[in-house]
Amino acid sequence: MNDAFDLRIGESHIEVHKFRTGAILFATLFALVIQAWFPLRFARATLLDFPLLVTIYFGLSRRNPSTGLLLGMAIGLFQDSLSGPTVPLGLYGIAKTIIGYLASSIGARLDTEHPAARFALTAVFFIAHQGLVFLTRRILLGQPEPWFNLHLLVAALVNALVAVFVFILLDRLRRPS
Repeated sequence: MNDAFDLRIGESHIEVHKFRTGAILFATLFALVIQAWFPLRFARATLLDFPLLVTIYFGLSRRNPSTGLLLGMAIGLFQDSLSGPTVPLGLYGIAKTIIGYLASSIGARLDTEHPAARFALTAVFFIAHQGLVFLTRRILLGQPEPWFNLHLLVAALVNALVAVFVFILLDRLRRPS
């Protein structure tokens, strides 16, 4: 049986990837551990959001909005629970749920295998994620939060650059066709 199947939208041919058993769970847990551990050792690592990169990658690769939504929700809630008392439970859950859905929806319509496409999409999704966190804090929690600044732009570019290399590593978890 074929390990990948095709989505045909108009004239385009987009492949939906299957992954080895436990690959999504392993990548998710590894990203959460790195996210919790890196900022303790390296102060500059607070710029990176590895759980978001995993959400984006599997959303773009699986190309199923329901799967992307559920994966984003699970990753976001786990990240909330590991973030401590400064992050209310559900903050990252809401944001990553929406990003997982959007990444899966866009992945079903575009070929996202090229590194330049991955870089651009990750930068856009990172800014959208931060925008959702900003709106959630501002509207639902009533907390003042700075929105667009140079720090956000630098973090988006750093995450997009790291994503290109992380996505290449995660590509190795695919089942061979």
